[in-house]
Amino acid sequence: MKLSSGRREDPELNLISLVDVVLLLVIFFMVSTTFVEEGRLRVELPAAEAEVTTAVSDPVVITVTAQGSYRVNERALINNARDTLRAALARSAGGATDRPVTIRADARASHQAVVTAMDVAARLGFTQVNIATVNEQPGN
Repeated sequence: MKLSSGRREDPELNLISLVDVVLLLVIFFMVSTTFVEEGRLRVELPAAEAEVTTAVSDPVVITVTAQGSYRVNERALINNARDTLRAALARSAGGATDRPVTIRADARASHQAVVTAMDVAARLGFTQVNIATVNEQPGN
């Protein structure tokens, strides 16, 4: 007695149901995922007006040259030390910390020199520190 038949049929897999399930899973994960932008750094840049505003009181002007040396109200300092800048700034302001301080830095000056000038002004108690810029004309 022979129990097996002479023809063997190859097993057939129905992939249509598997593709449907995978597609539904992909759609579910796309809809339920929240897109978090943690890697981006958001910076709000300040806006500048083209109009020139005049200050009520006479500002103390700190000039930072391209070499990193300082001038306070167009008087050159003997060295670039923080203490020298602090003394010249205090002497020029006369103890009036409500006067505005304007920092005029050369475009080639190091960032550290500008930050040092800002730090010295802040430690002396000046609350209004401005950075002078120039307006570039279109086409230049």
